[in-house]
Amino acid sequence: MPMTDIMTRLAALIDPAAIRAAGPSYLEEPRGRWQGKALGVAAPGTAEEVAAILRLCSETGTPVIPYGGGTGLVGGQLAEEGAAPLILSLERMRAIRSFDVEAGTMTVEAGVILQEIHTTAEAQGWIFPLTLASQGSARLGGLLATNAGGVNVLRYGNARDLVLGVEAVLADGTVINTLSPLRKNNMGYDLRHLLIGSEGTLGVITAASLRLFPKPARQGAAMMVVPSPEAALTLFKMAQARAGDALSAFELISQQGLLFLDAMGPETRQPFDARPDWICLIDLGMGAGGDPEAALEALFADAFEAGLVSDGVIAQSDGQRAEFWALRENIPEANRRIGAISSHDISVPVALVPRFIAEAPARIGAVGEFRLNCFGHMGDGNLHYNVFPMPGKSSADHDNQRSAIKRAVHDLVDELGGSVSAEHGVGRLKVDDLERYGDPGKLVAMRAIKAALDPKGILNPGAVLRG
Repeated sequence: MPMTDIMTRLAALIDPAAIRAAGPSYLEEPRGRWQGKALGVAAPGTAEEVAAILRLCSETGTPVIPYGGGTGLVGGQLAEEGAAPLILSLERMRAIRSFDVEAGTMTVEAGVILQEIHTTAEAQGWIFPLTLASQGSARLGGLLATNAGGVNVLRYGNARDLVLGVEAVLADGTVINTLSPLRKNNMGYDLRHLLIGSEGTLGVITAASLRLFPKPARQGAAMMVVPSPEAALTLFKMAQARAGDALSAFELISQQGLLFLDAMGPETRQPFDARPDWICLIDLGMGAGGDPEAALEALFADAFEAGLVSDGVIAQSDGQRAEFWALRENIPEANRRIGAISSHDISVPVALVPRFIAEAPARIGAVGEFRLNCFGHMGDGNLHYNVFPMPGKSSADHDNQRSAIKRAVHDLVDELGGSVSAEHGVGRLKVDDLERYGDPGKLVAMRAIKAALDPKGILNPGAVLRG
């Protein structure tokens, strides 16, 4: 069907003002690596309108890319190849449908920005603990579609662990409503967990019932200097033993990230005049009787005596704690300004994090000479391991080495029993990696599920699975 006919028919299904040409913001991804194409943008306002759009697209064989905030880093939100798709943006579905303050649940539409969820929850003494650098622009639907992680996975889990039910629309327009806030429900298959993490290839999530948690009465943070990732691992175990469930996050930051901030910004207050080789950012959240500052001071004293830390700063206010987190969250922006040759969102068993960090440089060094920036969530084994050109060169100078670098990193991850996609998803960037490193039996099951729920292959074609 010609493009004009499709857009004309769409205008009869939803508000014509919600149908438009796809501007540049819909056709680019944050790193500027790909340029997409599209028939246009449709921005439905209800699940019923989403269903009507998908029925038409199924009838006409029109590919559809569900679109949230566009913050994804693996190309799941745009298509360079194949037929031009319709971009189905959830930006108008921004209602908070209900908030049970007593039970700590909130039902939210997919277009709501994560920061709005935080603000609404915190005003009533609750938190929604999914926290990440892009929370000012990332929308709930995209975060659930990719099963986003963030900095609080250690204590609260990934996105899927924070969802009690979903509303979604399948490729043929069938609406699934499992928005019940029940904590226990064994009525058949749990489609919630099938759709979360499916990256828009099995259905379009339009709303979700979210699980909230009481806001900690006291929060504290510290940055501690460690000599090595091995010492960081021992410090993490010590922090776990002391703090238990109060340990919200344990981040590892390398010197290279601090130097990138110095060189490129964003302007960030750094707690140590000399940039240490390694820093651990430790965050605690406690009840009214807790004293996070005292707990962190005791942890530092014991770790110093054991030779695990050589220096440290404990936040003396909420503002200083926010400064610590601003340093951590600004590193990805500094990376972007430098320009990575190859970025890797990987995870390995926590006990093997030091081994990965020790062995990876030699693997990459066999390809060439580069700068390495390693940082991430030490507490759950998720590292962002990024490779940059030496000073005076650009990432474009190494285009012919990008594949070899990625293969070197991912082969090591696979050897250690890890994952080459920890929290950003597969998208289009890692389709070949899933084929290479994924379990063959799992891939058979995934293809069968895709064929059953999207037999015409219209939902986000080219993402996650090849063909």
